[in-house]
Amino acid sequence: MSVSSAASVASAASDAPLCAPLPVLGKDVTVPLVTGGEVTYAALDYAASAPALQRVWDDVAAYAPYYGSVHRGAGYLSQLSTDLFENSRATVAEFLGCRADDQVVFTRSTTDSLNLLAAVLPAGCQVFVFETEHHASLLPWRDADVTYLDAPRTPQQAVDTLERALAARDPHGPALVCVTGASNVTGELWPVRELAAAAHAHGARIVLDAAQLAPHHPVDIAELDVDWVAFSGHKLYAPFGSGVLAGRADWLVAAEPYLAGGGASRQVARRADGGVEVAWHTTAARHEAGSPNVIGVYSIASACKALTEAGFDSLVAREQALVAKVRAGLAAVPQVKVLSLFGDDAPRVGVISFVVEGWNSSHFAAALSAEYGIGVRDGLFCAHPLVRTLLGSDPQDPGECGAPEGGPGELSLNAIRVSFGAGTPDEHVERFLRAVAELVNDGARWKYRTEGGRCVPDRGESQV
Repeated sequence: MSVSSAASVASAASDAPLCAPLPVLGKDVTVPLVTGGEVTYAALDYAASAPALQRVWDDVAAYAPYYGSVHRGAGYLSQLSTDLFENSRATVAEFLGCRADDQVVFTRSTTDSLNLLAAVLPAGCQVFVFETEHHASLLPWRDADVTYLDAPRTPQQAVDTLERALAARDPHGPALVCVTGASNVTGELWPVRELAAAAHAHGARIVLDAAQLAPHHPVDIAELDVDWVAFSGHKLYAPFGSGVLAGRADWLVAAEPYLAGGGASRQVARRADGGVEVAWHTTAARHEAGSPNVIGVYSIASACKALTEAGFDSLVAREQALVAKVRAGLAAVPQVKVLSLFGDDAPRVGVISFVVEGWNSSHFAAALSAEYGIGVRDGLFCAHPLVRTLLGSDPQDPGECGAPEGGPGELSLNAIRVSFGAGTPDEHVERFLRAVAELVNDGARWKYRTEGGRCVPDRGESQV
């Protein structure tokens, strides 16, 4: 999403009525506290895996008795499942604003989608990726000619950095730019449309990692003018093991199948010399070998419909209200530092990372969970170079991201991430802010120790 289009969405959302949280599975689950009693769990780790929408769960449950093999089956359940699978493909294509000749390939996740794209790169393809990417989009290109770009400090600097890198490349060979739509660390929106324009102006293509963008904002391939979009179902309220790679077909059709096997092959015959002759599909099936995860695919389509029907303007308006509340609450605690690349005014989704003076992040996150029933994430968030840059440490530091072996008293170069979305109640955010203030002002009420790289309550100790 471009800066301009992100701002326009935020502006439109500001005029939209606030909707209620969408019903999600687990909203009434209670968890025990080390201090005694139970509390309703506050799931504030949406950036890792969002809870399933109740609508998605209900749709899957209604279909489950009719589950059958996909493609080529003569039975009624197989035909019904095949129709469901292919209709889901059409639903996802509509959700993403796909062009008429785009393909929608179903994968396992964003990581799988980008590894698939890496596997079909033409020979000699140059890849350009910012060091700020999630590992899913930072690492798949290791067998290609990769240029890693330094972290920009403004959206315009991102565009300028890419422009310079592309201008210096061999203009005659293929090239690909990979960029996130919204950071999984800071939540900040990237200038996708401007980056796409820069890529195309220099004869390169661009793939958008929309894992953190699609659950929070509309994503339109044609409007953004990107070549491919990748995202995961488990971040889009559909945690059933499926992902999507959608976009241009030519590189996908020209390459060997990502996986060789049934479903990808259209015809297989023995050759006279004893070998095997294979004719591969030229449709999306070419890269969907094996029995498709029809339930995972259907759950993504169900989530796409649910978000569309709820109305993104209302969803964005409510989420932006939560973002403002969290940022204001954290700003009121002087010991808290929120991490940002582009500054306080940058448009962002409901993903916020921070550090707390005097605390190692694993200890703080463990106390939020054990003493308040709040689930957040601590560490480097599978974006190690970015978090280290934001923390002022060496981006090339190979250190681990877990809790320090010295225990809760030893400070660590990790961060804490709170993330939320369409199913988050106001109460969960308010409880989180109260808990942060109490922990900073009064300290933890329990003793903790490091175990297996995690900070955990010491069950052998009494309260502090």
